[in-house]
Amino acid sequence: MNNRLPLPGRLWRVARLLGHLMAGLGLVSFRYGKLNRAGRAHAGRDWSRRLLRLTGVEIRVIGNQPELIPANTLLVANHVSWLDIFAMCSVSMSRFVAKSEIRRWPVLGWLVTRAGTLYIERGSRRDAMRVNDMLANAMLSGDAMAVFPEGTTTDGARLLPFKASLFESALRAGSVVQPVAIRYLNANGELSTAAPYIDQIHFLGSVWRLLSERQTIVELTFPTPYHAVNQSRHQLALTAYARIAGALRLPAGQDETWDMAAETPADQTA
Repeated sequence: MNNRLPLPGRLWRVARLLGHLMAGLGLVSFRYGKLNRAGRAHAGRDWSRRLLRLTGVEIRVIGNQPELIPANTLLVANHVSWLDIFAMCSVSMSRFVAKSEIRRWPVLGWLVTRAGTLYIERGSRRDAMRVNDMLANAMLSGDAMAVFPEGTTTDGARLLPFKASLFESALRAGSVVQPVAIRYLNANGELSTAAPYIDQIHFLGSVWRLLSERQTIVELTFPTPYHAVNQSRHQLALTAYARIAGALRLPAGQDETWDMAAETPADQTA
């Protein structure tokens, strides 16, 4: 089955997506800051759901979906696409920790920044400590936060070792850790090659590639959550890895040695 959308359909999607992005700019510029936490959550969820529809993405939820705002919760997900943030926000609202490069994304970077995304400088010990403090304080105040502990995107057919550094925030706040497994499929039920944001592709090129697909399906699987108590941050990371790998039907091969070897000096800071 050919999953490519004809050129007129792609251009129509582009036009509608630009209109939606402009509406998002208006929302965060004039209304978002005046809303309470529940109002921001509903607005962000609705905007994200429409973004998915306009890009031809259908969302499927597997497992026990968290509340709209799961208080004092650290959501931990594998990372495939720039769309991961919006797919997760279409189901359960959280603020994200992302690499600093996302600030430079056209329009979307500005939107996610205004929505409260925290940025981390990869490889910086001091910055990891700063972000852990902010994460813990945010969760203690009732927010849900989300991280991508692989530290980069993959093609979705594998799971990289999880860096344990940001799990420290869950220990400090006594949070619930909610693993999230993300998988993108094409209309034939095969792993999507259009959704992954890899291979040095330019951001706008990645958007065009996704818009060119007739249909993309994103599966969000929510394995059983667990509490960040009486464990080290490395144990928390290993548990999240195993549950996400199981949901994706991938080998749960990360062990303590692999986890430590995968970390930068910033990740190994106690």
